[in-house]
Amino acid sequence: MVDIGSGKGYPSSSLSNFAPHPFVIDEVECNSMEGFLQSLKFKEMEMQKHVCTLVGKKAKFKGKKKKWWKEQTLYWKGEAIPRKSIDYSLLIDKAYNELFKNTKFKKALLSTKGQPLKHSIGKSDKSKTVLTENEFVRILTKMRDQ
Repeated sequence: MVDIGSGKGYPSSSLSNFAPHPFVIDEVECNSMEGFLQSLKFKEMEMQKHVCTLVGKKAKFKGKKKKWWKEQTLYWKGEAIPRKSIDYSLLIDKAYNELFKNTKFKKALLSTKGQPLKHSIGKSDKSKTVLTENEFVRILTKMRDQ
């Protein structure tokens, strides 16, 4: 079992959204998946681009006080996206597919072949987090096993 987390050894820490794995989505440069996920809480495009450049705790704390959950709406490139929509799921899948192009991330993920993944610190309620543990593990497992 691989329990994904930034404070754990390889490959767990390398699969964490906090890990510094650059990727590009819709012509926006991201330095970590956490930066991308936190950027979704910001309506303003310039702020989104800035948050996408952040890594780890800096990214997490930049978005922590945003009360996106009150309206259940997130944003990407000026577009409002309901959290529980198919469009939101497709955007998250697209972001992880772009991240999978990062050689270090891909190597870490493929090294877990045959092992179940989990994220014990993740939340399970979609209305309280931009990415649930189940969504996270499902996406990584699907990418790894294709």
